[in-house]
Amino acid sequence: MKFTQRLAFYLFGFSIGLIFLFFFLNKKGASCDYSPDARVKKNIRIKPKVYSENVLTQIKTKQLDTTYVTNLLQTGNVNFSESDTKRDSCNLYVIYGKVKGEQIRLEVENCPEKAFIVSLNKKH
Repeated sequence: MKFTQRLAFYLFGFSIGLIFLFFFLNKKGASCDYSPDARVKKNIRIKPKVYSENVLTQIKTKQLDTTYVTNLLQTGNVNFSESDTKRDSCNLYVIYGKVKGEQIRLEVENCPEKAFIVSLNKKH
């Protein structure tokens, strides 16, 4: 068998495999969250969120919204240098991001069962 024939068979089988993976994995909602940043945010997103009294007060007085938290958990960046990941029970993560053109700082205590939103601040 010539090299071109072998290459053609290989590419044909490879393309069938890609199509197979595309259709079957797309239905399952598989995602590729491999970076530490993406894993932390996904872990926080799937848990029920509990807002502290401080955050609820800030939401009322500073005209913030809980959608800021949702948007930050999708698009924000976890700052591991400011986060405290060496705790025994609940790790504290600091997430920065822009929501509606405003720089937001979010602090989240990520516990095994729930995520506690500790603070939500606008940065000027």
